[in-house]
Amino acid sequence: MKQPEQQNGTLPEPTKSELEILQVLWQNGPSTVRVVNDTLNEQLREVNYSSTLKLMQIMLDKGLLKRSIEGKNHVYHPAEHQEITQARVIRGLATIAFGGSPAFLALRALGSGDTSPEELEQIKLLIQQIENQQNK
Repeated sequence: MKQPEQQNGTLPEPTKSELEILQVLWQNGPSTVRVVNDTLNEQLREVNYSSTLKLMQIMLDKGLLKRSIEGKNHVYHPAEHQEITQARVIRGLATIAFGGSPAFLALRALGSGDTSPEELEQIKLLIQQIENQQNK
């Protein structure tokens, strides 16, 4: 049963396991289930091939992944760009856990971990860009 989009035209928010698979595909580019499964096993934890295959089939049905056939291989790739998916996940998390405020989410995230000087510089630049857009 294929349900690629919700009623508002957007894809469903991916689960934690689905995000792990998407992260592999964003990092490595279009890949087979074998490559994704091997990467998950190397980077995160032991995952059975059949579990990865089933989850990627579900993601295909949900519209989170697309698939092409190259020879005998089924090659999967994300249905949307990383930034779009991440923005949707952040909006969802901000709505659920931070009263709808992305700013509260950002403050909590920055206050709960080590932020490198390079990351702080990127944050400053982003704040300047947002301020410039608001002042137009």
